Amino acid sequence: MDIVKKPFGKTADGKAVDLFTLSNADIQIGILSLGGVINFLKVPDKNGHPVDIVMGYDSVEEYEKNSGHFGALIGRCANRIAKGRFALNGSEYMLYCNNNGNHLHGGRFGFDSMVWQPEISNDKLILSLTSPDGQEGYPGTLDVSVTHSLSDDGVFTWEYRAKSDKDTLCNLTNHTYFNLSGHNSGSVLNQMIQIESDAFTESDSELIPTGNILPVDGTPMDFSTPHAIGERISSDYAALNLAGGYDHNYAIRGNTGTLRKAAFAYDLQSGISLNLSTTLPGVQFYTGNFITEVLGKEKAVYRKNSGFCLETQFFPDAINHPNFEQPILKANETFSHTTSLKFSVEK
Repeated sequence: MDIVKKPFGKTADGKAVDLFTLSNADIQIGILSLGGVINFLKVPDKNGHPVDIVMGYDSVEEYEKNSGHFGALIGRCANRIAKGRFALNGSEYMLYCNNNGNHLHGGRFGFDSMVWQPEISNDKLILSLTSPDGQEGYPGTLDVSVTHSLSDDGVFTWEYRAKSDKDTLCNLTNHTYFNLSGHNSGSVLNQMIQIESDAFTESDSELIPTGNILPVDGTPMDFSTPHAIGERISSDYAALNLAGGYDHNYAIRGNTGTLRKAAFAYDLQSGISLNLSTTLPGVQFYTGNFITEVLGKEKAVYRKNSGFCLETQFFPDAINHPNFEQPILKANETFSHTTSLKFSVEK
């Protein structure tokens, strides 16, 4: 694998942002030091033509001014925390609320908005940062690193590591939007998805979990076998009505800490497929329900359902639901989780 570095621009406060391109014989992945953003991901289609399958922007300025977290690393705690409140070790904490009175994806200045420190080592790109005690309301100084690698056989991997000097919350993910026909090809509703899950976490009208874990069997939430994303997305079903489509956490079969298959997606038009594996307990399947018309890379116009996300994670608002696996990182212990994508062509 090769890694090439080149300048991408500067942030509004003058920090330099670099683009790192990881490549093997078939695949090219562009990663920004700003937010660890996956800026492009080019894989061959069934005719051997390279297709960029992730949504994004052409400049630092566009990433800074637009919401949506396109392609970015998310932390300190991914997904939602109800009212931004949680208790830990007998103390109450209040986080910055940036989503309808709730805390989402790390708050006002999450890890997606930060310039990470890059290092290239042993054909891997390592991005690191330090989140100081009290940032966005979280306890503890948290040192984070995410190692990115691309194997010769087409497996792209994120290795998440973090350590804190105090007990804290830690739940790291990546928020890439995929469109397996190409980032500029329109809707993903005809693309196929399978999720290795028998249950999902029920949410209320603000997409905050109720604490109930519901079976998918017999519902339009069931992707235990492959279905087109849009096949049942408009069904009159409470979970879909509340979210305007799919924006739900699925409980992945198997044991947390074990790297296992979580989801499979493919596109009949391009022939491109991806297999997602993770050591984390859940995956948020999101169909871009809240994307309003926005100009993306190469003057592509992104709209609702222009991409889908598969965000591996601890369950949303887990700290406030004792029946969920907890995203608590104990002082001086190591958060260590892995997510990987395997790309291939379905002919």
